[in-house]
Amino acid sequence: MTAIATPPTAPSSAPAAAKSKPLSTLLYRHRWMRLVGLLSLPLTWLIGLYIVSLALLLVTAFWFIDPFTSKVIPGFTLDNFVLVFSEPAYVTTALRTLGIALAVTLLSAAFAIPLGIFMAKLASPWLRAVLAVAITLPLWAGYLVKILAMRITFTEEGFFNWVMAPFGITGPGFSLLTVVLTLTYLWFPYMALPVYTAIRQIPVNLFDASADLGARGATTIRTVVLPLLWPALLAGSVFTFSLSLGDYIVARFVGGANAQMIGSIIASNINLNPPVAAAFSVIPIAFVVIYLVVTRRTGALERM
Repeated sequence: MTAIATPPTAPSSAPAAAKSKPLSTLLYRHRWMRLVGLLSLPLTWLIGLYIVSLALLLVTAFWFIDPFTSKVIPGFTLDNFVLVFSEPAYVTTALRTLGIALAVTLLSAAFAIPLGIFMAKLASPWLRAVLAVAITLPLWAGYLVKILAMRITFTEEGFFNWVMAPFGITGPGFSLLTVVLTLTYLWFPYMALPVYTAIRQIPVNLFDASADLGARGATTIRTVVLPLLWPALLAGSVFTFSLSLGDYIVARFVGGANAQMIGSIIASNINLNPPVAAAFSVIPIAFVVIYLVVTRRTGALERM
């Protein structure tokens, strides 16, 4: 009998296939790899660009200028901070900027609450859409275009004086009031939109119950609406306060001689004395941090 030869079988590729893991399987089995892939780019921007830039700014505030060569010398000195807090002009400018930012925030809130109530509870759908477009309209134009529009409005021969001339009323001209009005015009959408959204979520029966109990409109706003609006008001105020605090172009174009802001001094020293500019830049950062801490202590941030 002759044996039948069997052809040689190819080696099985199952072990090789078992060793080669697809990327999806690898990510599924290792949660930390998914987190790295998800957060690598955001953390690179946050830490590598934002936090590192702030750290370098703080470090530069301790350097000094060589009086002979006018070059920035790395070192450690507190003279820049002493100058910032001892120079009356710098202190006055910092307090003026803080007052402007607070005024813009309060004025934006005062406009946003009644407008939000009207849009959310009283206006027809067509009128609500028109008002929504009108509120967001400032966001459609360029930043400098909006500032120049306000400059033309409040100039001596501008639109405001032309309209009010028959009544014997003259406009504020280029002053602190014009700066506050211009900044409110610029940042009002950031306050109006969250307030409107929050008011729209308030049940109508709360207004009816307040009216049934004899409360007037102002009492209803104070006792019913405002407590429910705190998270939205604080969310909007963070934008209006911080954006107004860091602005200086508005003060340059519509503010006049006595309307310098923190950014004005920083811009004037950025090339002449960078350490002083860096030290003065710490002030708005401190203002914003204090504002956020106070806001957090109210407990409204947890209800956002």
